[in-house]
Amino acid sequence: MRLQPLVLYNSRDPRPGERDGADYHFRTRKQIEVFRGNERYALLDVRGDLQALDLDEVQALLKSGDVFFEGNPFVGKTLLTHPRLAGIAKISAFLSPLSKEEIVYLKDPQRNLDLKELVTDVMRRKLLRRTRKQKGELSLKDLENIERRAGSAYGELQEAWRFDFVVANHDGEDSDNWEAFYYPLGDARAALNAFAALLRGEVPAGAEKWDAQVMPGDPGHSSPQE
Repeated sequence: MRLQPLVLYNSRDPRPGERDGADYHFRTRKQIEVFRGNERYALLDVRGDLQALDLDEVQALLKSGDVFFEGNPFVGKTLLTHPRLAGIAKISAFLSPLSKEEIVYLKDPQRNLDLKELVTDVMRRKLLRRTRKQKGELSLKDLENIERRAGSAYGELQEAWRFDFVVANHDGEDSDNWEAFYYPLGDARAALNAFAALLRGEVPAGAEKWDAQVMPGDPGHSSPQE
């Protein structure tokens, strides 16, 4: 199977180690705004950043092999539902910081907690550790970005049911289990093996099926898509 990475346009600055043209096409917000209204592009406001998906590029890549996208669920949802991509066979998976069983447990009224606040704090801690690992000292801009991204996590989990499978992974990008050792360990290894199995056409034991009631929407939430 030949997997070709899909590279989007993004208005944010590159993170340490990211390369223009490989991770994203890094452009200013003003440069990406020019694409608005052009049917070639789908524009998305993602956690405060403006991103653009080149639909012509997706279709061109599909002529020479399979296309792979790893990133936020809002782009994932667009790839699944955009009319120009209808009829194309797709495999989709959502990487979740919590399992379905954990969410059901936490939603029980006996827990006496605000699930949205808990999810936000789970992601806040992951992002703080990851950013410290990347940059060391954090700036005010870093902290504001972390809070914005953490605040988006609950709404993103509400989109998980739209994907074919949900894979729970507690080892975020901050965890040594991903790359500190020669082989991935813990949940990082389980998640990696689950994705590999899905690409082989298998359904691993760790891949969950969610419906919309696992993370029901709330009146105050709206999708950050345009």
